[in-house]
Amino acid sequence: MRNEKVYKLTLTALMAALSYVVFTFLQIKIALPGGDATSLHLGNAVCVLGALLLGGVYGGLGGAIGMTIGDLLDPVYIIYAPKTFLLKFCIGLITGLVAHKLGKISTSNDTKHVFKWTLIASICGMVFNMIFDPLVGYFYKRVIIGKPAAEVTLAWNITATSINAVLSVIAAVAIYMALRPALRKSGLFMTIK
Repeated sequence: MRNEKVYKLTLTALMAALSYVVFTFLQIKIALPGGDATSLHLGNAVCVLGALLLGGVYGGLGGAIGMTIGDLLDPVYIIYAPKTFLLKFCIGLITGLVAHKLGKISTSNDTKHVFKWTLIASICGMVFNMIFDPLVGYFYKRVIIGKPAAEVTLAWNITATSINAVLSVIAAVAIYMALRPALRKSGLFMTIK
């Protein structure tokens, strides 16, 4: 590949745009007490997919930027933009670390090995999100924003985050396993070290 840095930045921007579109336009928003909301979406799947394709930093940035822009442009979610950026970036970092540093998926030619580590990495990123999104969200609402209904919305947030995590793992792994051979064949597959 001629200029890998430009290619990574371009794909990061593509992942940011894709995560924004998927999060913003393909979500099912659930209104909660106190004017709050949660949603079912596959924005996290794009973040995980980005980390699998580009590594943790670039993939995490793509997902974080896209979903943060989605928050900034939504009156209900605008106050959560800093939390979103931090958590989605961490999803990418964790997924990328497990997939590329531990599983070495980009250098392996064994499909079973790649599938196993892609699945493990995706689960690790989403388990992080299942734990920390509701907890950080609760702390953020209660302490920083001062919303009195933080306890009421916590159960809804845990449920929605768990559903999103399962759907995101399935989608990200399926899409990565389908894209990988096509990217290899076209010479666009990146080896992450």
